[in-house]
Amino acid sequence: MHLTKSITAIGIGAAMIATAGFAASHSEKAASDAVNARHAQMQLIAYHTGILGGMAKGETEYNADMATAAATNLHAAAGFAPDTLWLEGTEQGAVEGSRAKAEIWSDSEGFSDAFMALETASADMIEAAGTDLDALKAGMGAVGKACGACHDDYRGPKN
Repeated sequence: MHLTKSITAIGIGAAMIATAGFAASHSEKAASDAVNARHAQMQLIAYHTGILGGMAKGETEYNADMATAAATNLHAAAGFAPDTLWLEGTEQGAVEGSRAKAEIWSDSEGFSDAFMALETASADMIEAAGTDLDALKAGMGAVGKACGACHDDYRGPKN
């Protein structure tokens, strides 16, 4: 009888350890995936901002249709719902490749406001981008200010 109870206890213990190990590796994967998804979001934002910035700086010819498309895509990327991307515990130092400061979670209202500023600026940019070069240049100021403010307060240094 004691042998059966011992085997059962060992089996339950092993199952609990295996489950805990799986849960830990799953949460590590989820954290890593979230950081990778954030990087993809930022790459989309940077790519489309680059198209608009190139036109604003005169590096590429102004094209209203291309500018509108880039601004539309910029706004879509800025509008991603943060719940799946900004998981608590994915700050710099906790997950490889993350540059997110802990302030994102300790000052979640400020972070939300900062991201909302980009969403607002990018929405305004859609109309400005297709209007003319001067309107695009003016819109780039607000987009740049929103990006810079968020990066200053919520992005850590490169390692």
